[in-house]
Amino acid sequence: MASGKQAGARDTRRKRQEARKVGYVVVGLGHFAQDAILPAFQHAKKNSRLVALVSGDPRKQRVLGKRHGVPVYGYEQFEECLALPEVDAVYIALPNSLHAEYAVRAARTGAHVLCEKPLALDERQCLDMIRAAEDSDVKLMTAYRLHFESTHLAAMEAVRKGRIGEPRLFSSSFSFQIQAPNIRLEADKGGGVLWDIGVYCVNAARYLFRAEPEEVFAFRARGRDERFAETEEAMSAVLRFPDDRLASFNVSFGTASTGTYQLVGTKGSLRLENAYDYQGKMTLELETKGKKKRTLPVRDQIGPEISYFSDCILNGREVEPSGWEGLADVRIIRALYQSAETGRAVRLEPFEKRQRPTGEQEQRQPPTHPPEPVNASPPMGG
Repeated sequence: MASGKQAGARDTRRKRQEARKVGYVVVGLGHFAQDAILPAFQHAKKNSRLVALVSGDPRKQRVLGKRHGVPVYGYEQFEECLALPEVDAVYIALPNSLHAEYAVRAARTGAHVLCEKPLALDERQCLDMIRAAEDSDVKLMTAYRLHFESTHLAAMEAVRKGRIGEPRLFSSSFSFQIQAPNIRLEADKGGGVLWDIGVYCVNAARYLFRAEPEEVFAFRARGRDERFAETEEAMSAVLRFPDDRLASFNVSFGTASTGTYQLVGTKGSLRLENAYDYQGKMTLELETKGKKKRTLPVRDQIGPEISYFSDCILNGREVEPSGWEGLADVRIIRALYQSAETGRAVRLEPFEKRQRPTGEQEQRQPPTHPPEPVNASPPMGG
């Protein structure tokens, strides 16, 4: 049963939503939050605003609170922060191992939840998050920013319209040299190359084939470098989709930077360069009877995501990508780790996914220009 304070906060939230603006708390202020999420609010200001931050770092609390003009709370004050009447939603950018806990806590107070991928570390945690949102009548969205990015949506639409014939083979490579120490290398925080970057390849294969895999197989490379004492250095995976369509990808924390995918169909192919990064230009090459190539400029990928989520909240629309979209990838990643451990292919239970991203979700915003981050470094250094 909600306390009087929580009930009052919910009433105020409803009034604020009627005023057409959604107030956000960003939880977790690592490099991605500072470099991409916080600056993106300037592009979502028509229907969204930053109202508070949550961090356990005293310097971040002091500097970032002043920089963004909002109050900053410690993790032990999370519920106190959620009780603020101006808080409508949370954007969770915590280590993977904490996604489920904080999403459930937020949903139970009546706050909508936008959560970074992977949604959680197993199916049970994902279902806990989904049910908590349903029980509180709030929205839960998995933060797949590429579902709103024009280049990816153009690739999806080309496939959907039959430009390359029947899609048959997907292949991808995503890698970089990781700088230690980093939470991506810590097993107890949900680290690992599949959880961090393999999820992009899995999601891309699913939205291009517009289907769910039936069977998966994976190889793991432990690596000799001391950086990989707790997690793997690299993984190679194969996913079998219905009608014998195949997807394969290689991901690594110990090689030069790559980020491409290619989809080959019965009448042509498409290729996307710099496919997964939130910075830099993307190049989409479509080859059918001739070759068409276009390079799109750098864009803000987070602002459109926040703006879309706020629009769904304000207008009572279903979100895509939902919590179920996050769960779909989590179950595949878990199966891939199982395969790597056992050396055997793993069959997946049937999974129905009715919603897929469409071109209607496209939003274009210019790049942001974030200030120097506070006590946070990019995973590949610099």
